Amino acid sequence: MKRSENSDNDKEVKKQKLLQQLGGQQIPYLTPADEGFQELWKTKYSKLALREAHSTPPELHGPVQTALSTLLERGCLFRDLVQMKGKDMFTPVSRVLIGAPGHTYKYLNTRLFTIPWPTSGAGVRYCDDEVARACQAVKDLNDYLCVEAERCLTRREGAQSTAETTASVTREKEREANNRTVFNVTLLNYMDPAGMSYLKEEPYFGMGRMAVSWHHDENLVDHSPVAVYSYSYKDAESCSTEGDEKPVSGRDCTMWHVALKVAWDVHTAGLALPLHSGDCYFMLVLICSQCSAGTLEYIFGRCQVALNNLHKDPSSERPSLVSLETSVLKQAEEIHNEVEFEWLRQYWFQGRRYAKISDWWCKPMERLEECWREMELMTWLVLCAVEGEECPAADRHEAVQGLLPVLEERNQLRQHWRARTEESVNDPSVWVPSFGKAVFSIDGTTHLEYRTDPWRRNFVVPDSGALRLAQEAELEASDEECQSRLAKTLPADEEPICHPYWSEHNASMPLPFDLQDTLFHLEDILNLAG
Repeated sequence: MKRSENSDNDKEVKKQKLLQQLGGQQIPYLTPADEGFQELWKTKYSKLALREAHSTPPELHGPVQTALSTLLERGCLFRDLVQMKGKDMFTPVSRVLIGAPGHTYKYLNTRLFTIPWPTSGAGVRYCDDEVARACQAVKDLNDYLCVEAERCLTRREGAQSTAETTASVTREKEREANNRTVFNVTLLNYMDPAGMSYLKEEPYFGMGRMAVSWHHDENLVDHSPVAVYSYSYKDAESCSTEGDEKPVSGRDCTMWHVALKVAWDVHTAGLALPLHSGDCYFMLVLICSQCSAGTLEYIFGRCQVALNNLHKDPSSERPSLVSLETSVLKQAEEIHNEVEFEWLRQYWFQGRRYAKISDWWCKPMERLEECWREMELMTWLVLCAVEGEECPAADRHEAVQGLLPVLEERNQLRQHWRARTEESVNDPSVWVPSFGKAVFSIDGTTHLEYRTDPWRRNFVVPDSGALRLAQEAELEASDEECQSRLAKTLPADEEPICHPYWSEHNASMPLPFDLQDTLFHLEDILNLAG
C-alpha cells in the first residue's frame, strides 16, 4: 500500500556503498563529442534508439507542440505532493497522464489517473474544445510512437537474431509483436530549471544538476519499450537562463540530455545524449514491473472477488456472508485495503484536479466507493460472526489471527493518510465529497435502531426484517481538507482531501474510522483463547 520502506532502504544502502567504492572519484561518461561514444552506445546501451526531429513528419510536430503548450498554459499539468523519507515535498516536474480511459500510472506512492484521450464509446467529455484537441494530438503522437517503436525493435532484432526454424516459434514472435508496442498511456513532464531554486547534483558522474534523478520506469508491462518525445517550450533550448549553471566537463549545459548508466556499476562509463526540440528516443525491451494492477478493469475484478462472499436476501436484502473460511475472509479484507488505499485515497488526495479537465473519472470512482462501502459492511459482519456464541472457539481464534494483521494495516494506513491532512473548519461554499446519511427501512418503516455492540456504537443490523440502505439527498460535511503548509499553497481545487472520512457520530457507517478500539477487542479475544 505504502511505498516499501525496505526497498527505499536497500537503494540507499546500495547508493552509499557505490559512493564509498568511488572514494570521492567520479565514473567517466561519454557524450557525442567523445571518442568511443558510438562504440559505448552500441555495446553497452544498444537498447537506446534515437530519432532526430527531422525524421518525424512535419505535420505531426505542429499539432503536438501546440497541444503541449495548450495543456501547460491551461494549467493541466501538476506538481505532485509526494513523501520522501517521511517528508512532504513537491516534485520539481509538473505532470499529467493522458491515455486510455481507466488506466493509471504509479510512482513514489502516487497514483496518477489518466485524462482520457478521445476514445470511441467511452463518453469522454472535456472542459473545452481546446483541451479536447490537445488530447487528440497526444493520441496521434502515441499512435506514431507505437509504429516507430516497433520499427526500432524489428531493426534491432534483425541485427541480432538468427533465422527462426519452427512455425511455432514464429507464431509466438508474432503474438508478442502485436502487443509489445501498444502504448496505452502518455506521461507528460514539464520543468523549467530557471524557475527551480534547487536541483540535486548528479552524484556518480559529475553530470551537473538533474531535472529527474536516476530511476527505472516502474508500473509498466514486462519487456515494454518506452518512447519519449522531447519538446523545448517556446523554443527555449537552454536548461538555465540565469547563467548560474556550473561548467560541466564534456556536456553542453545549454541543452537537455538523457543519461543512461548500468545500475550499481562503477566500471562501465555512462552515456549522455543531447536532445533537440522534436527529437524522439526509445528505450527498448526494458525489464519493468507489471502494470496489471493499474486499471479499472483490474480493480473492479478484485471487488467482484471480495463481494462474491456477500449475500443479500432477494426479498429483504438482509446481508450475510457466504463463507466464514479464514482464507476467504482475509482475501476480502485485503481487497478492501487495496480499494481504499490504492484507489480512493490516492484519487482524493490529489483534490479535484481531474474533474476540472474531464469528468470521466467521477462515475467510476462513485461506483468504486459503493463497492468499498459494501466491504465496510462485510468487515462488520465478519466481526459480528466471530463474536457470536455459535462460532467455535478454534474457528474464532483462527479467524481473528488471520484478520488482525490486515485490520492493523488498515488502521495504520488510515492514520498515515490522515496525518498528511488536518481537520479544518468546513466551509459550506466549498464542495467536498462526503458520505450521505444512511437510513434503514425495516418492514416499511424508516428509522434507525440503536444498540451498543463491541465494534461500533449505535450501529446494528436488525435481527429480523427487511434491510435497505438508502442515501439521503443532503450531504454530510464530514470530510477533511488538507491543511499542511505545502498544501495550503495549492489552488483550492488541487488541495488534498482526506476521503473517505467519517466522524464518530456518523451512524451510517458500521465501523469507526479509527479502528484502535476494535483492534484492542480482537487482541483480547486472542489473549482469552491463549
